[in-house]
Amino acid sequence: MLESWHIPMDILRLLCTTMTIIIALICLILIISHRECRTVPMMLIGNTCLTELICACTALSFVVFTLTNDLKQIQYEDSLCMFRAYINYAITVIQNHSYNLQALYRYMTVVYPSRRFWQLRKFQVLLIVLTWIFGFIVFLPFLFTGYIIYNAENQICQAPIRPSFAIFYIAFVLYMIPNMILNIIYLKLVRFVRQMNRRVVSVGVVSRAERELKMVKNIVTITTILIVLGLPYAIFILMSIFTTIPKYHFRIAFIFVDISTTAVMIGLFTTTDPIVTAAKGILNSLWSSRQIGSDVIG
Repeated sequence: MLESWHIPMDILRLLCTTMTIIIALICLILIISHRECRTVPMMLIGNTCLTELICACTALSFVVFTLTNDLKQIQYEDSLCMFRAYINYAITVIQNHSYNLQALYRYMTVVYPSRRFWQLRKFQVLLIVLTWIFGFIVFLPFLFTGYIIYNAENQICQAPIRPSFAIFYIAFVLYMIPNMILNIIYLKLVRFVRQMNRRVVSVGVVSRAERELKMVKNIVTITTILIVLGLPYAIFILMSIFTTIPKYHFRIAFIFVDISTTAVMIGLFTTTDPIVTAAKGILNSLWSSRQIGSDVIG
């Protein structure tokens, strides 16, 4: 049954996913086109932007499917419904671990600066490839075991939220493991920097360590947005153990998920100095060209 709030929420999700796609594309274009952005840390950030882009494109496909069915007031499972859910699970895992790769790289450059192997571009590419392989393998059984089903009320294909191996597996692999790893890296880096401040260490080394710590703190802040706005999904999982969850739980949960993805991309864009610098450079060039054009016409 179509509720009065379904279509407005579908449109809100459509706007959020579209905005996320635009910001992710801008970030990727700036990283690829500017020489200053062609560093190993920026490559890792580019990997994150790519995962966010694919995640947003998958979410957009979800929203278009849901909105179409809502407008037509039909309950219909298309041929890509299950595959769409599988890609969503897989790319979310890859996205979360992309933040871990960023944090791990900065941790290694501070704690083990002499071990150049860990900082090599080729090694980081290998880690990126491994996370992508892991993401697509870890949820591959979902395509063949019937865990993913079509939920007519929510117009979406997902593993149903109920006490089951599948839903706890999703929560553990998608959220708990990546966030535990990230917070462990952050806490260890904080402890190391504090120890450096107590020892006799050159100002330049301490300054660099604190700069890397600040970047890892930004990553933790960004992922915290994902966690906080993903709480409705987690709450519904906990509720399912003790009581009946709302009929439109997926619609509610995914509103927050889509908003969080947009907020994360905005945060990533505004806290990455090379991207901000490149964007300001383009804007200044466009403004200068416009001013010159106006002077010529005048």
